[in-house]
Amino acid sequence: MKYFGCLVFLFIIFSCGSTKVMQVQTPVPAPPVVADIEKPLVPKNIILLIGDGMGLSQVSSCYFFGNDAEPNFNRFPVIGLINTTSADAEITDSAAGATAFAAGIKTYNGAISKNVAKKNVETIVEHIENKSISTGLVATSQITHATPACFYAHNESRNNQEDIAEQLTNSSIDFFAGGGIKYFTSREDEKNLLPALKQNGFVIDTGKVDLSKNLNLNKKYGCLLADNGMPSKLDGRGDFLPNATKQALSYLSQQSGGFFLMVEGSQIDWEGHAASIEGTVLEMQDFDKTLKVALDFAEKDGNTLVVVTADHETGGFSLKPALDETGERYDYTKVVGGFYEGAKETPSAAHTATLVPVFAYGPMAEKFGGIYENTEIYNKILEAANW
Repeated sequence: MKYFGCLVFLFIIFSCGSTKVMQVQTPVPAPPVVADIEKPLVPKNIILLIGDGMGLSQVSSCYFFGNDAEPNFNRFPVIGLINTTSADAEITDSAAGATAFAAGIKTYNGAISKNVAKKNVETIVEHIENKSISTGLVATSQITHATPACFYAHNESRNNQEDIAEQLTNSSIDFFAGGGIKYFTSREDEKNLLPALKQNGFVIDTGKVDLSKNLNLNKKYGCLLADNGMPSKLDGRGDFLPNATKQALSYLSQQSGGFFLMVEGSQIDWEGHAASIEGTVLEMQDFDKTLKVALDFAEKDGNTLVVVTADHETGGFSLKPALDETGERYDYTKVVGGFYEGAKETPSAAHTATLVPVFAYGPMAEKFGGIYENTEIYNKILEAANW
């Protein structure tokens, strides 16, 4: 047995020494599957709403006055601030402020899309006019006033409204609504520009905004509904601004290539100049109602960027505690509006240098957060829309 056990032992040793060792290859793991990263949605449509003269206190008034409905400002997920100084002054006017939005440059007060050398600068409307993108303008001022004018005209002075009106007749704007018919029909040169507008494809309405009308994309439309500016809210303007915005959106959205729409709440500024608390509150409520029209459209569409801002603040408007019945102590349970001291004693309250807000909703809204110069509104819109 011992002999047999030794043989087995030797056999095992011999076998182990002569047997080839099998090399096991470890399989190379397959690269991890990476899900396609969705590209951020680029908005097809841009709605720019400008509250002329609207500072943070004007916005805040929507939270303290009027009905108990939640202001539409609450619907914006992105908020920023802009510096509004112009090229030649610490405090801008509406022309230089609107040129910053329309053309992306700082210029002198009074300029309509001209640079400091008084040379024309390309506006956002001119930049996109050959891209199959529809364009529209709505304002409670005359359509030849500083802010709307900067999007389609070029002039050394905002005061040359007859010249500005004539430029509208040759512009690529597809829809406009506002006041200012006298600059087209009761001119110093005795021209009547309505035939020129019609020759450029416009159907002109001088009555009212009619939401029952079906507007044909093969035509252009203009509403000139007041001799000068539209009536104020105090004077019974009604729902012109939200209705004109609704009509503009219904018309412009027919364009498959997208659209750009600028809407101005012009008379927030005018009531600020007049140091009218009631007028300011009513104009802000009207503007907030117009925001609802724009936001409801954008929410349903899913491919529209809404940007809201101001060219400057007017009047140093503030919200402060009311005085109690003695008139000597503040009652912190009641809020009243007010303008800077002495505003009512001067001919008019003035613009101020305070930073003004920016609100954004929709695709690429995140680009509009932070603090930056007013000219960046133009740049950010072009970047966001890939224009």
